[in-house]
Amino acid sequence: MRRRLWKLTREAIRRYFVAGLLAFAPLGITIWAIVWIIQRLDRLLLPRVIDWLFPSLETTPSLPPLVGALFTFMVILLSGVIVRHLFGHELLKIGERLLSRVPVARSIYGGVKQLFEAILASSSSRASFNRVVLVEYPRRGIYGMAFVTGYVRGPLSKAFPDRRLLNCFVPTTPNPTSGYYLLVPEDDVIELEMSVEDAFKMIMSAGLVTPGAEPV
Repeated sequence: MRRRLWKLTREAIRRYFVAGLLAFAPLGITIWAIVWIIQRLDRLLLPRVIDWLFPSLETTPSLPPLVGALFTFMVILLSGVIVRHLFGHELLKIGERLLSRVPVARSIYGGVKQLFEAILASSSSRASFNRVVLVEYPRRGIYGMAFVTGYVRGPLSKAFPDRRLLNCFVPTTPNPTSGYYLLVPEDDVIELEMSVEDAFKMIMSAGLVTPGAEPV
């Protein structure tokens, strides 16, 4: 009797603990991530500007939360206004010409610029980022989920003039920010009717979470 009571109690504790974890862990992690980003933005620009304007201060004064983040946001917004409507394009061209003469800086700047242009492009040109496909990887008969980032162009496409290739990113589990870049013929991919968000859920959970599946 005592053993049965202990078993029922243990199972109840496990059920309630899992229910509480599922309820609060995603919310807690999301809040933690937002707070972490805001804290970094708070310390990104404003404290340095205060130190530069008031060098006599021994320590940077404590600022209320969000003030530094709002300051950083306003600086980025003002920079965008200057670039779009004033003389910002000329300054950028001068800066790019200077960086083009420095070998290492030229490579870093070019890669970062192309990455941000691809991520922040308009929705029409970004449509290819929303494709989830299956590719045979790492060998025939085994399939992996991949995200299509566009068609292969430039020197790589010239290496295969008779085939249309896709740029595919195959993420790893449970960390989808790392993965493998593959060139896959378009005829060899299998299209999936799945959103990028649902695909990330499956990858991060190693298939334990399958959005849209019938409950067993």
